[in-house]
Amino acid sequence: MGPLPRSLELFYDVLSPYSWLSFEVLCRYQNIWNIKLQLRPSLIAGIMKDSGELSSTGSLYWHRQDIKLLRQHFQIPIQFPKDFISVILEKGSMSAMRFLTALSLEHPEMLEKVSRELWMRVWSRDEDITEPQSILAAAEKAGMTIEQAQGILEKISTPKVRNQLKETTEAACRYGAFGLPITVAHVDGQTHMLFGSDRMELLAYLLGEKWMGPVPPAMNARL
Repeated sequence: MGPLPRSLELFYDVLSPYSWLSFEVLCRYQNIWNIKLQLRPSLIAGIMKDSGELSSTGSLYWHRQDIKLLRQHFQIPIQFPKDFISVILEKGSMSAMRFLTALSLEHPEMLEKVSRELWMRVWSRDEDITEPQSILAAAEKAGMTIEQAQGILEKISTPKVRNQLKETTEAACRYGAFGLPITVAHVDGQTHMLFGSDRMELLAYLLGEKWMGPVPPAMNARL
């Protein structure tokens, strides 16, 4: 019998492109590193409500250049939405993250696939993630039946789901989040919070595992 898996929590919002990078890397490594990955849908607006960083032109230029390189390096089809300000600052992700929260409560086995499809919509194909039909389309593409998806959608405004999303977001803040993603590693009775998508080599060190880049060889064999 092998060692028990160590536990990692990934707090993320599909509005965050850097969350997508961490998500894919951890999904790729979860079996290689023998980790138990807990996906924790959170609301980035609740964490960054006082930050105006994303609205600055210089910051936007930097992020655009960054994303081009990260697309190649991580082998993830990520690209900027045309109307970035509208998508990020005006439309937001409340409905999408409530949907993922309800999904985590009702059908946790579908959480990875539906999260990925929502990122694909907003951060690859520049499609909407705020309208009910958009969310249903992502859920169906991920493999849910229309009945399942509709059932989840009907629960996104319930107190249970709203409170759960609020609690998860507050939990991220308690860990020290000032943005997303954060990865919280529970190793040998200790808790470590790592911010951003560029701490994976440090995470490997914490776990006593080998870092083989964002696309490990085992993944290359499947591509």
